[in-house]
Formats: sequence, structure tokens, C-alpha cells
Amino acid sequence: MSIDAGYDNENIFAQIIAGAVPSVKVWETGDILVFMDAFPQSNGHCLVIHKTARATNILDIDDGALSALAVAVKKTAAAVNKGLRPDGIRVVQFNGAPAGQSVFHLHFHVIPIYDGVSLGRHGDGGPAPADALEAHAARIRGAL
Repeated sequence: MSIDAGYDNENIFAQIIAGAVPSVKVWETGDILVFMDAFPQSNGHCLVIHKTARATNILDIDDGALSALAVAVKKTAAAVNKGLRPDGIRVVQFNGAPAGQSVFHLHFHVIPIYDGVSLGRHGDGGPAPADALEAHAARIRGAL
């Protein structure tokens, strides 16, 4: 999908927001949802999305909603740091399929980095077990 594509109301994140597809939630507000990536690149990999802004990528979102997302990414990264104690944290955001975007709802990845542990490939491999995702989410929630 190109960077200029319109928003698809049936994308997987829209379905998660609507409750039609389950997710392991970390925290949420009226506008923000943070949940575990079902296909994590590392233990504790979270996704941060805006629930009401229907933006495909960073070029589509209004500044107020983007500001709310940025604050949510910082809050999530701080909780990941405190709860999981990684050696580093990578924050990633893709725009358009050629750039690596695979879900066309603006989202940020918060990926804990652990020395000596290789990252999985973005969107590759099978889903993580729900109990493992919940265990990481619980540790992150406890650090909020």
C-alpha cells in the first residue's frame, strides 16, 4: 500500500479498537491504546495507537493527536524500562509498505533491546503465546 492510500476501517487495529479481535492490553485511555505486539521482535514489544484518529501514517494525523501519541510512547517506553529492565529501547514507526509498514493504521513500536539477544524480523514468524504476552504486559503495567 502506498503512502498516499486512504484509511481502511477494517484494518486489524481498527478491529482491535472495536473489540472484534482480541489483544493483550497494557494500558488505555479514551484516545490511546497500548497493547502487546502479537508477533514480537523481542520480549515486551508493545504497540501504541490512537483510537479515534483514523490515520494511515504520520502524514495523515493532526498535530494534537500526534502529540498525544508521542506522550503515550514516552510513557510506555518508561514503563517498559522500569518493568522489564532492557539494555535499550527502540522506538520505530513505518510509513507505507515500501518503508516496512504492514498495518495501515498509524502506530509506534516500543521494542525492548537486550544485549546479546537478536531481534526477530518485523512481522515475521508465528504469534507469541498469549500467556507470555500477558506476563510481559503485567510487568509493564506494574511499572506505570
